[in-house]
Amino acid sequence: MKQKEATLRTKMAMADSLKKLACQKPFSHITVRDIITDCDVNRKTFYYHFEDIYALLTWTLEQEAINVVRNYDLMAEYEEALIFVFDYVEQNRTFLQNVSGSLGRSELKRFLFNDFIDVIRIYIDAAEQTENLTVSEDFKVFISTFFSEAVAGSILRNIDEPTTQDREKLTQYIMLMIDYTIPHTLRKAASMNLE
Repeated sequence: MKQKEATLRTKMAMADSLKKLACQKPFSHITVRDIITDCDVNRKTFYYHFEDIYALLTWTLEQEAINVVRNYDLMAEYEEALIFVFDYVEQNRTFLQNVSGSLGRSELKRFLFNDFIDVIRIYIDAAEQTENLTVSEDFKVFISTFFSEAVAGSILRNIDEPTTQDREKLTQYIMLMIDYTIPHTLRKAASMNLE
């Protein structure tokens, strides 16, 4: 257990360094040397835990946001999950803007999409079960993709243009779409026997 805790502490130190450095300069200008110097570990330790800086970024975002969202009961607590995501964006805006500026908006959107598609799919599967429906796998993949694109796009817009969107209102809009659209669409798809 002590080894596991030490490993987590080391990885968290590197994640903290990445975030600190990404608030000071573009993500694309951060090197492994910058990370290891800032958190006082050696190069071998970095590569023992991460393949590259992109793997560290992925791990950082997963630890701080995506895994937390996945722990919510998405049928009952998705409003809290959305609020958490928008709070995370607010608290980490400079870091996320520099990552977006360096990776490109489409790359960050792809990253967000890949993580949110699992979250949306959990909600869809739960809604299908609650409604006692059977919907084709192909259609569930389509709905997951559609909503993941929408949520990722909304989050990116909130990162890029914080003053143009009120996060409480945005959360309400997304909730309305999820509450009404997904169950209704699943019922309609099941009644049409979409294959």
